Amino acid sequence: MNCPYCRNPDSRVVDSRVADDGVSIRRRRQCTACSRRFTTIETASLSVLKQSGAVEPFSRNKVINGVRKACQGRPVTDHDLAILAQEVEEAVRTSGAAEIPAHQVGLAILDPLSRLDEVAYLRFASVYHNFQSLQDFEAAMEKLREQRGKAPQGTQRPLTAD
Repeated sequence: MNCPYCRNPDSRVVDSRVADDGVSIRRRRQCTACSRRFTTIETASLSVLKQSGAVEPFSRNKVINGVRKACQGRPVTDHDLAILAQEVEEAVRTSGAAEIPAHQVGLAILDPLSRLDEVAYLRFASVYHNFQSLQDFEAAMEKLREQRGKAPQGTQRPLTAD
């Protein structure tokens, strides 16, 4: 790493700390030539393999923008979306692979989104899983009920007559 002040290529690490909830390492460095200190943040690269075969760096912003559409009109804040994106990144990083398929990113979004907002989850899942019928929605809602241990609360009319 070149010193940002004098461009000397040699520096020594003075201090290292975990940053971004374990995703990055913050290092405090000191230049061996000018003795000035500077900070670097190191993160292992994570790439996403798209269906087209193209590879691009993982982006939390892309996750947020994709989920934001499903959350439109819902009581979900930007902070909530940032936390969700962080959870998704942590989940895909636990695979240990430097390159993950885009499909795996989509799957990693579903669980934290279902905990954040069930309506947004259904919206996202309907596009992600390409729901074709009312039965697809009903199956997804039943899965949510099983995960939550909830029965219908009776606050909303049933979608279909029994």
